[in-house]
Amino acid sequence: MSFWGDEQFAFFESILFLALGQDVQVIETQFLSGGDINTSAQVFSSEGVFFVKWNELHQHVDDRHDLFETEARGLALLHRTDAFRIPAIIGHGVQQGRAYLILEYIDTGKPGPGYWEELGQSLALLHSHTQPKFGLSFNNYIGSLPQSNTQTADGHAFFFDQRLLPQAGLALYKGLLNKLLYDKLLLLRDRLPSLIPNERPALLHGDLWSGNVLPTEEGTPALIDPAVYYGFREAELAFTKLFGGFDRRFYDAYDEAFPLHDGFEERVAIYNLYPLLVHLNLFGSGYLSGIERVLKAF
Repeated sequence: MSFWGDEQFAFFESILFLALGQDVQVIETQFLSGGDINTSAQVFSSEGVFFVKWNELHQHVDDRHDLFETEARGLALLHRTDAFRIPAIIGHGVQQGRAYLILEYIDTGKPGPGYWEELGQSLALLHSHTQPKFGLSFNNYIGSLPQSNTQTADGHAFFFDQRLLPQAGLALYKGLLNKLLYDKLLLLRDRLPSLIPNERPALLHGDLWSGNVLPTEEGTPALIDPAVYYGFREAELAFTKLFGGFDRRFYDAYDEAFPLHDGFEERVAIYNLYPLLVHLNLFGSGYLSGIERVLKAF
């Protein structure tokens, strides 16, 4: 375990006091691995165990001052669907020059019998929640990058204008994407309606990869770190395949509960242009070849 000095303990005690409305004694803390944007810890206290993540509000992150507020709103939206175990929100705000988020600490265990089937069925239930327009009533983040959720009734326009175009533009500005590839991507705008089936907007977790799905102590799935919006549900399923994919039982259970259109596997690469562009902007040119392959194919 990693222990910090009095200043850090005082920070945790002050934010827990603000969240719970009573004095809280911090007993010990443990740094947690994972996450490229914030620092996180498991905090053991007189009032229980909490998950806390925070970042220092230096100048370079001031434009992300609402990062935790939007995450909390996303978690609350997912929680209201009752589709998954979602960590309860204890509090969030700014204290001592740090933005912070306090959540219920979910003890993890091994996947139980039927874990993958339950994950597929629960995701289908989540995706059954809809609204008239694609997008969301507030903007949020994908990783540390702003994610625009300007609402529109046209799902193809939303996917291009609010997902692909902002990330491609940022990559072009940063010199990670050349003008030739950028212009090729622009050609997709008019092709998307013939490539992607038109469906009603579905509530998405938005960043669904294996690191954001936890098996609880009871062996059931829980979701963390969302980037929620209403979008094409196939985009979420495609995202799960970006880093090797989930167990086959997950996809079979999902398809049984909420059947996909024929040809989904051929569309995976189109949807995954978005997370590939995000990773290009966050982590550099190692993701460029994947983008080149998709644009060459389509």
